[in-house]
Amino acid sequence: MSLHVSHVLLTEETIRERVQELGREISRDYAGCELLLVGILKGAFIFLADLARCLTVPVWVDFMAAASYGDSYRSSGEALILRNLEKDIRNLHVLLVEDIIDTGLTIQCIRETLQKRGPASLKICALLDKPGRRLVEIKPDYKGFTIPDEFVVGYGLDFRDNYRCLKDIMVLRQEAR
Repeated sequence: MSLHVSHVLLTEETIRERVQELGREISRDYAGCELLLVGILKGAFIFLADLARCLTVPVWVDFMAAASYGDSYRSSGEALILRNLEKDIRNLHVLLVEDIIDTGLTIQCIRETLQKRGPASLKICALLDKPGRRLVEIKPDYKGFTIPDEFVVGYGLDFRDNYRCLKDIMVLRQEAR
């Protein structure tokens, strides 16, 4: 374990079990439909890959990139779309796949942007929900875990592009930020 993390918040096994449960729930809700998974880069790429393999409905995958943190551990308060979708989403069932909903600003910006494009449905799946830091009213339709107001890394989540490949989700020490 890195000297920069204080403790494990969610183990690899706990995450895997919950992702499988989410896969069953989403597959049940979208039975008979095709689904476009939109991963929010970079943090959601591991979660999206694991979730996609748990789904039993036909899926397409596309990605968007947005940022509100930059090199900081605090949100700037503004979301900026850095990479847009390649696919036309008109009349498609779309599921936004996000690693964490913190302030809610980034996912709200993405949701509003995509809603204007006429999807058949648009829902949000977040691995982690941190409601204690929410600045806008937004709730995921599918949620892995509710977590306390801690800065977490691992399983795709990073700090300054480090720690993404940790298998567990861990709390980053205050002095490492």
